Amino acid sequence: MASAQKLMNNKTKLPISNTKLLLTITICTFFGMYILAMLIWGGGFLNPQQFLDIFNNNAFLIVVACGLTIVMITGGIDISVGGTVALITMSTVVFMEDKGGSVFGTLLIALGIGLLIGLVQGFLVSYLNIQPFIVTLAGMFFTRGMTTIVSAVPRTAKNEAFVKLEEFRLTIPGLGTYARNGNYIPARIELGVIIALLIVLLLWAMLKYTRFGRNLYAIGGNSESALMLGINVKLTKFFAYVLCGLLAGIAGFIYLLHTGAGNASNATQAEMQAIASSIIGGTLLSGGVGSVVGTLFGVMTLKTINNVVVASGLREPYWQSITTGLMLCFFILLQSVILSYRKKKLGNMAS
Repeated sequence: MASAQKLMNNKTKLPISNTKLLLTITICTFFGMYILAMLIWGGGFLNPQQFLDIFNNNAFLIVVACGLTIVMITGGIDISVGGTVALITMSTVVFMEDKGGSVFGTLLIALGIGLLIGLVQGFLVSYLNIQPFIVTLAGMFFTRGMTTIVSAVPRTAKNEAFVKLEEFRLTIPGLGTYARNGNYIPARIELGVIIALLIVLLLWAMLKYTRFGRNLYAIGGNSESALMLGINVKLTKFFAYVLCGLLAGIAGFIYLLHTGAGNASNATQAEMQAIASSIIGGTLLSGGVGSVVGTLFGVMTLKTINNVVVASGLREPYWQSITTGLMLCFFILLQSVILSYRKKKLGNMAS
C-alpha cells in the first residue's frame, strides 16, 4: 500500500509512455538523417519532389505497415500481406480488362479479398489458437500461388476511368523546382498518398480514443490481465486480423494506382519491409507498444536510408538489404536498452 501511494505521489514525475518515447526517437532519427543527407549529398535530397516521392512510391507500404502495427500491438504477426497485395492487383486488373469491370467494382474486389483473408486468418489465430506465424505463412504461400493461377503473365490496366485515377496528381502549392531550361516544375503527390495519410489519421484516432484501441494495447501488454479486466481477448484479436486484412486490401488498390499493373512479383518482401518499418517506428514484437504515426515515420526512415545508400554509390540491391538489417538490429537493441532502463527505474520508484 505504501509503495502504491508513493508511486501515486510521484505520478507527475513519471516519464512519458513507452509508445510516445519510441515515437519521439523515430521522428528525431528520421529528421536528423534527412537533414544530414541534405548537408552531405545535397542534390536530390534538396528536391521537394524526391521527398514527396518517398510517399508516392511507398503509399501502399504505409497502409500495409499500419495493418502490421495493429496486429503486432496485440503480440501477433501477419506475413501474408505482400501476397495479398499481389493477388489483389492481379485479380482487379483481370476483372477490368477481361470482364469489363468498373473502378468501383475493382475497389470492392480489393476490399473483399483483403477482408476474406483477414476473416479466415483471424478465426484460425483467435479461436483455434494456431500460431499466427504459421497461419499467415500459409496465407502467404496461398496468395502468391493464387496470383499465378489468376494470370501467369503480367497484366496492365487500360480501363479509361482507372487510368484517369492513376494519372491524378495533387500539386503542392509553394513546393517545386526549376529545370535547367528555366521551367518551373511543381511538386506533386499521387491519390494513393492522400488515401494512406487519411488511413494513418483514422487509425491514430482509433488507437487513442476508442475502447477497441485501448483493448489492443491491453492484450499486447498482458492478455491474461486483459481477460481478467473483462476484455474479450479472442474477439479483439479476431478484429485486429480482420482490420489488417482490410488494410491489405486497400494497400493492394493503392499499389495498382501507382503501378497500373498486375504481376505475380508485385509487393515482393513487402511483409518484411512492413515489419521492419513498424519496429523502426517503435512497435514491439512482444506487443503492448506501438503507434501508426511511428510506423509512418518508420517507412520514411527505412526508405531514406535506402536513398542514402544509393547516393553513396552503393547501387547493388544487397547493400540496401544489409543496411536495412543493420538498422533493424540497431532499433531492436535501442528499444531493449531503453525499456529495460525504464522498467528498472519505475521499479525503484515503486519500492
